[in-house]
Amino acid sequence: MPSAERAPISLVTGGGRGIGYEVVAQLAGAGHRVLLGARDRDAGRRAAARLRAEGGDVECVELEVTDARSVARAARHVEQRHGVLDVLVNNAGILLEKDELPSETPLDLVRSTFETNVFAVMSVTNAMLPLLRRSPAARVVNLASQLGSLTLTGDPSGIYCRDPKLGYSPSKSALHSLTVMYANEFRHTTMKFNGADPGWCATDINGYTGSRTPRQGAAVVVALATLGADGPTGGCFSDGGVVLPW
Repeated sequence: MPSAERAPISLVTGGGRGIGYEVVAQLAGAGHRVLLGARDRDAGRRAAARLRAEGGDVECVELEVTDARSVARAARHVEQRHGVLDVLVNNAGILLEKDELPSETPLDLVRSTFETNVFAVMSVTNAMLPLLRRSPAARVVNLASQLGSLTLTGDPSGIYCRDPKLGYSPSKSALHSLTVMYANEFRHTTMKFNGADPGWCATDINGYTGSRTPRQGAAVVVALATLGADGPTGGCFSDGGVVLPW
């Protein structure tokens, strides 16, 4: 991680609420200067102000992850204000399915899901890579999910087999693979890429039905964002470093 001469600079997409907000709060609590990425600028500014009132070094960066121009503007902002990025947390994600069976799922719904959950992660990561390369030990964390595990969703006796989602689950499987591909490219550098499975947290993505709190879910994200030099790369992990099966 960066030297004691400066605080680490972190960017969290979708940081205005839910798990993303808690990741911002916990990174700020760990001494990071955190850029709270939010597509709704006013809501993002309010969230950042709340965290600053609690003592966090937090600023809002307007960022719509599916808009290439917005991503480019955010990268320029980080470049001009900070000149480096130490941590990128690709938290922004969507789940659009309700009760559709795979055979009844509109193709446009799947496309929209992949735009946010996969292609936007590539877009943001690639835009921030020049800044991440300047960090002595950059960390990139992508929000994984058990629903993206072929092992778990393919188990006929498991809970995920009962509710197949043609958009969300394949998008998270693709995200897991994407994480590994980036990790492979940068495996011989100090940069690390990992997936974090926060578990079934109560957020707006599931109508607040999750059994875990966003704060609990954020813990594994922050742990991977602050990995030491001997930490892993190219894996997906849940609480306590438990490996998420592929």
